[in-house]
Amino acid sequence: MWSVRPLRRQIPRWTQIRSLSTLEGHPHIYVFPNNGAHILSLLPTEPPTPDLSIGLTSKLPPTPDSLRENPKFLETLQEVISQHAHEDPDAISQAQVMASTSGANLGSGGVLLTGSRSRRRRGGTDFSSGASGQGGAGSAGRGGWIHISDSRRPPEYGRIAWPEDIFGSLEVDGAGQFVGGNGNYQASGTYRLVTRDGILGLSPFLRAKLVKKLREQESQ
Repeated sequence: MWSVRPLRRQIPRWTQIRSLSTLEGHPHIYVFPNNGAHILSLLPTEPPTPDLSIGLTSKLPPTPDSLRENPKFLETLQEVISQHAHEDPDAISQAQVMASTSGANLGSGGVLLTGSRSRRRRGGTDFSSGASGQGGAGSAGRGGWIHISDSRRPPEYGRIAWPEDIFGSLEVDGAGQFVGGNGNYQASGTYRLVTRDGILGLSPFLRAKLVKKLREQESQ
């Protein structure tokens, strides 16, 4: 005869793990105390790996003055964008819009054409301006460049993002296709992880690619 033993309430192991803190408004950015400061990371691993972290901040929320950016993270960020930005649905949509409107800027990241001098205006850069160091066709229907930009401060209609919000640019032909298949990505060299408008704001697609890359580096 088999007997029935009273069931013991088993507490799942995961409930015994200390809950992780995340940055307010950014549930995908984890916060880890570190000698009076805080390490910010896209990975939940505790303890965090400093080389894979976004950086170290003395304040929460982080400010441009409080965050010490991790240069290795920035390198990985640019590597991921270079490899995958042309696959991002947001970038593909921008390229198609540019082609269908013969260069009119209707995308959130802005379209870059050349042919006139840059004019800096409050709230963004005028669409009619070119960008220093970037080349492209100046006439409508011959393509140009689109910007891959941070989402923390979407530019106003008809303008492109501020330099500190631009990761880089992709080249697009007149048919709305990325030149060379990958858009010949060029990093801006002006991007800042934190500005007065907030911290790193990648598209869901690029953030997933970045987290995957960081996990691969973590496992090495």
